[in-house]
Amino acid sequence: QVQLVESGGGLVQPGGSLRLSCTASGSIFSNSLMVWYRQAPGKRRELVARIFSDSSTNYADSVKGRFTISRDNAKNVVTLQMDSLKVEDTAVYYCMMSHRAQNYWGQGTQVTVSS
Repeated sequence: QVQLVESGGGLVQPGGSLRLSCTASGSIFSNSLMVWYRQAPGKRRELVARIFSDSSTNYADSVKGRFTISRDNAKNVVTLQMDSLKVEDTAVYYCMMSHRAQNYWGQGTQVTVSS
């Protein structure tokens, strides 16, 4: 059974940075697509960034140039470095693993950007 545990959320001022981490259990991490989603209050969940097993990446237009996704297959960890944060980045951030049509989700971590 795969479990995903996110960490690193919190309160930060506009223009600041946060680093989110997602640690996965099990042995399928290196062959999995890893994705960060976010959901703001009253809004639909949206894809933020994803990293494929070959480490190629995609980003939502709203975070390009500010967020960086990376993975460490030796540690089963995917990281989202968030810089130049904006108030509109406030949301619960979720980590998702996709492997052979199975999706696994973390519990989410709150990111609040406010002065």
